[in-house]
Amino acid sequence: MTRSDLPHEARPVVVWFRDDQRLADNPALTHALDTGHPVVCVYVHDAAPKHGRAMGGAQRWWLHESLSKLDDALAAHGGSLILLRGNEHEAITGFAAAIGAAMVVWNRRYAKAQTATDASIKRDLIERGIAVSTFNGHLLREPWTVTTREGLPFQVFSAYWRAARRDDFFPPVPLPAPSHIRFFPVPAHATPHVCTLRELELQPSAPDWAGGLRETWQCGEQAASDQLEAFLENSLSDYPTLRDFPAARATSRLSPYLRFGNISVRQVWYATLSAADAMRSAHTVRGIDSKDGPLNKFLSEIGWREFSYHLLYHFAPLHQVNFRRQFDSMPWRDDAKSLRKWQTGRTGYPLVDAGMRELWHTGWMHNRVRMVAASFLSKHLLIDWRQGEAWFWDTLVDADEASNPASWQWVSGSGADAAPYFRIFNPVLQAQKFDPHGDYTRRWVPELAQLSADTVHAPWAASREQLQRASVTLGRSYPMPIVDHQCARARALESVKRLDSESHA
Repeated sequence: MTRSDLPHEARPVVVWFRDDQRLADNPALTHALDTGHPVVCVYVHDAAPKHGRAMGGAQRWWLHESLSKLDDALAAHGGSLILLRGNEHEAITGFAAAIGAAMVVWNRRYAKAQTATDASIKRDLIERGIAVSTFNGHLLREPWTVTTREGLPFQVFSAYWRAARRDDFFPPVPLPAPSHIRFFPVPAHATPHVCTLRELELQPSAPDWAGGLRETWQCGEQAASDQLEAFLENSLSDYPTLRDFPAARATSRLSPYLRFGNISVRQVWYATLSAADAMRSAHTVRGIDSKDGPLNKFLSEIGWREFSYHLLYHFAPLHQVNFRRQFDSMPWRDDAKSLRKWQTGRTGYPLVDAGMRELWHTGWMHNRVRMVAASFLSKHLLIDWRQGEAWFWDTLVDADEASNPASWQWVSGSGADAAPYFRIFNPVLQAQKFDPHGDYTRRWVPELAQLSADTVHAPWAASREQLQRASVTLGRSYPMPIVDHQCARARALESVKRLDSESHA
């Protein structure tokens, strides 16, 4: 008897894990188990997709760790995660057919290239007599469920978020992790696409640059749960006042876990509501429900993530195309030398350099500093935001196809509901306001560690004696600013002024 000749009830359901690397609140997995069929859990890695984006280096590192943790979780139930490599369409359809699958299930994705691939795979599977079921495991509300009164997608966040939360909207309650999983035995080499985690070659080597990532992060579903619990217990109450201060470590740091689905946004949503209920009952936090209180401030950040996926689904590829098409004529500068100094944290502006060094070492950067660093590249240096977005894509563990480009376009002025182009962050004033004691800057720019809070953010303004006492030699131990703020600001404003005049000509 071949596998395709098995009785229908004995044929397996393939659970295709993607950006949902968890067992709890995984609708596709839950549905597969509810069918009563044995299951096969798979992940497909296409290192060079024909359509869509290949993962950056930091994402690949996280993926390796996350897949290892997911395999451990499945092993605790007596099974394992089957890894496939190569073209997604060929790998998943060939594997499902080879093992005689009755059904393939997955949680949906939203980039245009991904939705096209998924639609093609679904058609092929159905033609082969294999059923397909798909689910929402990534968002509170899928992009097509929130529209204007005219049935159009939103382009302004505030209007989108009001509509998304209207009618006292509550997302589905998170699903529990399964208590038992019945696995289907799969031959070691069911198809040529089957491989080991090591064979995916996700970890860096020669050189191994991931030491800082390993020091900084624990990956996987349990680590995500622990991180959420720690944030809600220790930081939510002060979130509105401390979230912009990078030295405070007051943000949730959940973004990479959400990126890879080690935790679901529904789990975060309901855990946050539960924490707010506890605060109300204990009367420990004033203004918990106010517009600018902890609850609404944090949930609105989840809203920005939802809005980014809304834009990703409805509009042109966010990492390639200006949302505001008048920016197609922006006179970006081709300046590889300045770009490299920005990438390596050698701009001469301490807050920018601190952020870029934190990024390289940890695969993450505080959101306030991300905005300052992105503004500096696209406005002070007049370098195309797409070059900065590509660098973040390669170096951030939390880079995803929606939030990363949407945030870059927002800062540069080319995006939906973007910050006005004339809003140009002064990196010195930003540092003085949000790193007033210089603790964050000194951590990541240790060559300035001996400077006082009055001089650390603008060492060029320090006296010769102050620099000597701090063992700082500008131009040698630390660079002079690569651009003057006032001159750069004037140049950027003139560029966008010409852009506006051309668009109205």
